[in-house]
Amino acid sequence: MMRIPLSLIALFLTLIVSRPVDDASLEISHLTGGFYIYTTYNMVNNTRFPSNSMYMVTDKGVVMFDTPWDTAQFQPLLDSIEKRHGQKVVLCIATHYHEDRTGGFGFLEKKGIKTYTSKQTYDLCKQYNMNQASSYFEKDTVFKIGRSSFQTHYGGEGHTKDNIVIWFEKERILYGGCLIKSTEATNLGNTKDASLDKWPGTLMDIKKKFPNPAFIIPGHQDWKSTGSLDHTVELLRVQALRQ
Repeated sequence: MMRIPLSLIALFLTLIVSRPVDDASLEISHLTGGFYIYTTYNMVNNTRFPSNSMYMVTDKGVVMFDTPWDTAQFQPLLDSIEKRHGQKVVLCIATHYHEDRTGGFGFLEKKGIKTYTSKQTYDLCKQYNMNQASSYFEKDTVFKIGRSSFQTHYGGEGHTKDNIVIWFEKERILYGGCLIKSTEATNLGNTKDASLDKWPGTLMDIKKKFPNPAFIIPGHQDWKSTGSLDHTVELLRVQALRQ
């Protein structure tokens, strides 16, 4: 019987234990300053499909915007954030009630992390027996975390009745969640809970309120283009012509 050197066994075990957190199931990309996009995956029509979320590093801790879609990435994400930045997550805000945005609330709350949604989202989570936030806000709200701040905004119905966007004035980042479709998208995706007739007007409200963003982050697929908001308007126009 051939003997395997102990050094090779040790190397093999080291490779297993040292498997990186940022693997194909959790991708973290630097956006600008203290902002990072994290992407997790789930299966849609037998295809592995990406979901984008974001976090912001502040002098008082890390703020997450939406939770991982893949439940297996809840802890790896927190571990990776702490390892990268030496900071813990202190707050998470979800942009609407669907599972790819609020699915991690129960996990985060067990870790002592505050969770927030709009009152609309809070009520819809209750209605559909989904994870509710520990707190909610009833109107557009400015959050201040240490020296950092951001604004929530409800422009109207679209992908869902409750979808909000989040605006970072200093960096001119528009975090759109699933209200905004990536330029990579060829259709509107899941429209089961959508208000197709009101969606265009909601986007027009957002374009007027937050002109010339430097970054626009959609809920799924590629997030590097600033043309995603206009692309969503065009997808809605095409959809309306088909009806």
